[in-house]
Amino acid sequence: MKYGFFRVCSASPDVTVAQCKTNADCIIKCIHKADERGAQLVVFPELCITSYTCADLFWQKALLDSALKELFRIIKETEKDGCISVLGLPFAESGFLYNCAAVVSGGKLLALVPKTFIPGGGEFYEERYFSSALKNAGETSVFINLERIVQNGTSESAKKSGSGKACEIPFTTDIIFKISWNDDFAMAVEISEDLWALTPPSSRHALLGANVIANPSAKSKIIGGNEYKKLLVSSHSARIAGAYVYSEAGRGESTQDAVFGSENIICENGTILSESKAFEKNDENGSLIFADIDLERLSQERSKASAFFQCGDTSSFLSKNNSYKTVWVNLPESSKNDIKLERNIDPHPFIPADKEERAARCREVIDIQAEGLAKRIRHTGAEHAVIGLSGGLDSTLALLVTCKAFDMCGIARNKIKALTMPCFGTTDRTYENACALAKQTGADLKTIDIKDSVLKHLNDIGHSEDEHDSTYENAQARERTQVLMDIANMTGGLVIGTGDLSELALGWATYNGDHMSMYNVNGSIPKTLVRHLVAWFAEEALKNNEKRTAEVLKDILDTPVSPELLPPENGNIAQKTEDLVGPYELHDFFIYYMLRFGFSPAKIFFLAKQAFYKVYDGKVILKWLKIFYKRFFSQQFKRSCMPDGPKVGTVGLSPRGDLKMPSDANAQIWLDELEKLK
Repeated sequence: MKYGFFRVCSASPDVTVAQCKTNADCIIKCIHKADERGAQLVVFPELCITSYTCADLFWQKALLDSALKELFRIIKETEKDGCISVLGLPFAESGFLYNCAAVVSGGKLLALVPKTFIPGGGEFYEERYFSSALKNAGETSVFINLERIVQNGTSESAKKSGSGKACEIPFTTDIIFKISWNDDFAMAVEISEDLWALTPPSSRHALLGANVIANPSAKSKIIGGNEYKKLLVSSHSARIAGAYVYSEAGRGESTQDAVFGSENIICENGTILSESKAFEKNDENGSLIFADIDLERLSQERSKASAFFQCGDTSSFLSKNNSYKTVWVNLPESSKNDIKLERNIDPHPFIPADKEERAARCREVIDIQAEGLAKRIRHTGAEHAVIGLSGGLDSTLALLVTCKAFDMCGIARNKIKALTMPCFGTTDRTYENACALAKQTGADLKTIDIKDSVLKHLNDIGHSEDEHDSTYENAQARERTQVLMDIANMTGGLVIGTGDLSELALGWATYNGDHMSMYNVNGSIPKTLVRHLVAWFAEEALKNNEKRTAEVLKDILDTPVSPELLPPENGNIAQKTEDLVGPYELHDFFIYYMLRFGFSPAKIFFLAKQAFYKVYDGKVILKWLKIFYKRFFSQQFKRSCMPDGPKVGTVGLSPRGDLKMPSDANAQIWLDELEKLK
């Protein structure tokens, strides 16, 4: 697949206790089905070839021999499937019995990975049968001779060992599996209880470069257990900044003392991409779930996390872990590049989809904004705050946050100077909403009509008032900023900035006009989130029986986004921002994937088409993506001197805490790539 995506499958086949041939038949069918769906990695449960619940039958040589025989039949019959499969089986070596995962691909057995941490309490009594990997395959690799132990016509499969040494394969936990055509893929294996240990083997694997962990598991179904398990798997995938493919035993296991639920999970850096419900059977052979993990995204995460590899940089760590083997897998590159992704691409990455989570996020963002401003007020000893109130979303949010900050500081709200400064483009709707909002919040409202001042200025510089160009527009913005700054000087106050992250990314601000303030509370808030924050304030107003405030906020939410710098048409807003620079939901999507993960224009275009396929066609998306890149690079000079303001999320544009980019960087590489897209 393109753009760093790698399709994985977590499969729980129906099994029959101690019937290796029947189980192998089901496993083979699952591998075929996964391959048809484009999976490049398929992870099966712990001991799936025999079934997990064989108990004392694990001591029977007949069962162990049958498991090996069926393993090689699986290898042979899936030789043409283009995927890596991870399968569980018991394996005896040097007088010990191990709970192992076999890694196979392309008709070869690549390695056997033994389990490290063996449970022995409750319903789990593996210690009765199995030895830990630390017994014989801990810090040093052990090679086993398959030709010696595989019987009856299976030695041909054994010779395709994949280790580079005929009839021998690595038998150790310390293996990283790689593929030649994708430098970002590095897989390792741990088994079930290994994840529950204080120091899971996967933590060490991750420090040695593994970013995909396969976990064949068998956990009994108990009440509350799945919630804990999902938290454990997702949090661990976040800790290792990797993908985690967890496959669990299920239907067909013995129910003598416990039930197994096949609750499979695929996670990526803390996010659950796919999961199965308990006892789910979505295929005739069991339960299969799929997800496309983003290897490029994981690499970006690790490259930005400067502390990630530091604990693995010491000489003692490296000397203890120099036994690691790299096994190269001859995996064919998938040709299925035009298929729909097996993952959800959220069109609004800054906004939680869940209503309760969204409300909690809004409260958290507002608390950060207000605390940042409150600290600045206390530090400067400012007696007032001065805000230019336009009746639009950004200035509305800034006023509401300032009110909260003043409440935190114990300062009366009438110390907030809310200035509305109508000029050529101001409409009755926005003016009246600005006045009503100031009244409802208790701010001190003052109207200063700047038309005459701007006309005098235009006349002084020899500019016609009938020429509605950028000078005409910017003169108004700079006049407003001058008024705000001067009143702040008069009152000992701070000018509160209102411009949001989306406007800063596009440079949709007048340099040294609305671009400038003494503290900007909105600088790291994308426009799509601004709307939800104002909506949150409206809902809070309704809860507090402040019906008029809620009405005003809802009308502001319904007002088109506009700088109102051009004269209205028939009393209506003539200058709509999204008609000029494009939909903010698209630009916020571009911002997120460009800045958060450093994705290429081609990949962002691909993702946008996946996310917005019901809203915009590819031509529309590409048009605005080109405009985004042109504006983003050309407007960096404005961001290089942006005012202080609180960082709210993982994406920001501050030249001090987030984006350190030259103001004279050339965009040609990105623009050339865009020209090749269709």
